[in-house]
Amino acid sequence: MRTPADGVRTRVTELLRFWFTYEERVDRGDYLRHGIGLMAVKYTVDAALVGLATGTLWTPLDYLHSVPFLLSSRLSGAAPYLAPALAAWTLPFLWIGVSMTQRRLLDAGWSAWWSLLYFVPLISYALIAVLVLVPSGNGGDAWASGRLEDSAARRHNPLVPMLAGASLGLVMMWLSVAWMDSYGLALFMGTPYAIGLVTAYLHCRRYRAGAAETHGVVAMTMALVAGGAFALGFEGAICLLMIAPLGIVVALMGGVTGRFLARRCESALRGAVLVVVLLPGTAAVEAGSEVATLREVRSFVVIDAPADAVWDEVIAFSPIPEPTALLFRLGLAYPTRARIDGQGVGAVRYCMFSTGAFVEPVTAWEPGRRLSFDVVASPPPLRELSLWDVAPPHLEGYLVPRAGEFRLVSMPDGRTRLEGSTWYEQRLRPEGYWVLFSDPVIGMIHRRVLEHIRSAVEARTAG
Repeated sequence: MRTPADGVRTRVTELLRFWFTYEERVDRGDYLRHGIGLMAVKYTVDAALVGLATGTLWTPLDYLHSVPFLLSSRLSGAAPYLAPALAAWTLPFLWIGVSMTQRRLLDAGWSAWWSLLYFVPLISYALIAVLVLVPSGNGGDAWASGRLEDSAARRHNPLVPMLAGASLGLVMMWLSVAWMDSYGLALFMGTPYAIGLVTAYLHCRRYRAGAAETHGVVAMTMALVAGGAFALGFEGAICLLMIAPLGIVVALMGGVTGRFLARRCESALRGAVLVVVLLPGTAAVEAGSEVATLREVRSFVVIDAPADAVWDEVIAFSPIPEPTALLFRLGLAYPTRARIDGQGVGAVRYCMFSTGAFVEPVTAWEPGRRLSFDVVASPPPLRELSLWDVAPPHLEGYLVPRAGEFRLVSMPDGRTRLEGSTWYEQRLRPEGYWVLFSDPVIGMIHRRVLEHIRSAVEARTAG
């Protein structure tokens, strides 16, 4: 006997299949109804996340601004989880929007390659508006025909598609990094998507390759891009490992699209023109326009000593033993000691790292209570693992410490709560992804300093 719960499960399954697969065509009525419903769901959750993290009201008009602008203006000072949460919540809606837009284009009798405009800010809204208005064309016939049958011929050699996709990735990396000095969405989102799309399209256009085979070819192409970037000295191993999870996921999304376009016998020339024009064009628009977002990372320890006994170690802590953590041993910069020239506001503190010194003019001096300072110079955040002497531009100016502070809070039992904060600017995009690395890394550096101060103070007071 069929229960109401069975009906709900069936309906949910149908909706997920309609949103995430290419099994059904999308006419303008479906495009409008599902679009409005999905927008309402996304806005509700977005507004709830923003409200919880900032206490401010998120409005539909905020979608007209770029995410970096909002994070540096209206959402500045938000809880650390906001950017990653918004990024994770947006990813499935991005895929739904792309797949439904491609099917709507085909239903209208247009080329599905025009769906690449979905990734262009503001222009994507114009594309959606047009597709809501345009009636169905010969999409019904196109949907029933034009697919390639399973091939009984020899398997297609994936080497040429892989080389084409890898070449696109390396050229785009060179244009964005070496020429435009841009680490934006065009590089970290648009390029992997285009690599997957081009590779899968070329691999599947001669015969009907399976989904698993296509995904494997796309993944190998991304490995080829990473290997080429490493061998040519474009990037070091650490940065390539950090971008790998996002890059592979986005490339596989592009691979699904490319396989679909190949099975529809879509024109390769039109797609090539759009990729060549849109990808570097978007990177050029982004270049030099990265809005800095100021973030705070805060850590603390409790020290079994009064605040006055902690103060001297805070303003200039003694040498720290060599680290054992793997990330530090692989090249991540780590603090070694600190010294100070002078006392009071205007004194200059030098925090020595494995890659150089932070220069920190003191802005607040309250013995036993608070030490604040700006950061006017900072060394590279890491030493890259590479075959070459690699110094990618993102090591300078894309993750910049701006200020720091120690707060000493006396506790009733005679112990001291020592808090450390770092304020830094983040210019890499998408920010919601990169803060998953930068916030924990800065937290690791905090813990190294704070734990050392606690050990040194408690050893001295115990003696």
